[in-house]
Amino acid sequence: MKIFLLFLFLLFNLSVFAVENNDLSFDDIDDNLIFNDSPLKDELSHPDWFKHSFLNLPEDIIEAKKDKKKGIIVYFGQRFCPYCKTLMEVNWRKPDIVKYTRDNFDVIALSIWGNKEVVLPDGTKTTEREYAIRNNANFTPSLIFYDVSGKQTLMLRGYYPPYKFLAALEYVVGEHYKQESLASFMLRANPPPKFEIGDLNEQDFFTKAPFMLDRSRFKAQKPLAVFFEQKDCYACDVLHSKPLSDKNTKKLLDKFEIIQVDTNDRTPIVIPGGQKINVQQWAQNLQIFYTPTIVFFDEMGVEIIRVESVAHLYRIQNVLKFVIDKTYLVYPNFATWRFDMLF
Repeated sequence: MKIFLLFLFLLFNLSVFAVENNDLSFDDIDDNLIFNDSPLKDELSHPDWFKHSFLNLPEDIIEAKKDKKKGIIVYFGQRFCPYCKTLMEVNWRKPDIVKYTRDNFDVIALSIWGNKEVVLPDGTKTTEREYAIRNNANFTPSLIFYDVSGKQTLMLRGYYPPYKFLAALEYVVGEHYKQESLASFMLRANPPPKFEIGDLNEQDFFTKAPFMLDRSRFKAQKPLAVFFEQKDCYACDVLHSKPLSDKNTKKLLDKFEIIQVDTNDRTPIVIPGGQKINVQQWAQNLQIFYTPTIVFFDEMGVEIIRVESVAHLYRIQNVLKFVIDKTYLVYPNFATWRFDMLF
């Protein structure tokens, strides 16, 4: 925590100096990663440039092709979602991102709870809600990208800061998905400006290395939470500053075995399936492309759910409850459980 406070102090002074000298804006420093993630009080509206679709996706794809675009983006949202609001009011208010999105895609909005009929690219008819469940749209906003042939090229679950979001757009527009994973592409994407400091954030609840995580032969007593992080990771610092320092979060975390690993670490590790590989290889095998990512495994080493986008207090605590209560054995996904909880 001392490291994080030092980071904020230095970051603030660097920001003031840079802004006063017209070198960059505050948005360039923090990418608006800090916000209240409790449900909104007022209903969210979409940008007026979203396509007014009849939800016949094959027709939408044909129209996108005629307009010489790369395809369509299907946006899954909720009316009172703070992460959706941040996507709309931060990412899709930056002129360069708006232009790049509109030049290359038509964006079609759906509600993950909606009952409107949707015709999928393969001609299948379903509802908005069933479509969301089928694609595990656990976290809103979720975006599915389709090319002009109707092939799904990428899915993003959750909110990503502008520089990551733009990199994902470039990944699809440049058709990099034909040669490499998003994880490998992100390694080559330009990182955001940041002031480099120290090591990973430490927490008392992290189990110390070496890690023997094999659960394939003997059932563990607790579910496992693996925090994939990096050094000099501002988003990781934000996660540790409030969500993980909250007393109620810590009570929930007591019910887990918890480890923290560096995605660039080449130290050997025995993973939940029993194999021995290094941490970097494990992260690559799991297609980790964003830090921090939290991957949850059950007592037998089977992955339950992962949080691989920006997540604050409200979302983190709900995911922990979802795993602790074994609700995943009853509901098809996290979003469906949240619907029942809310309504």
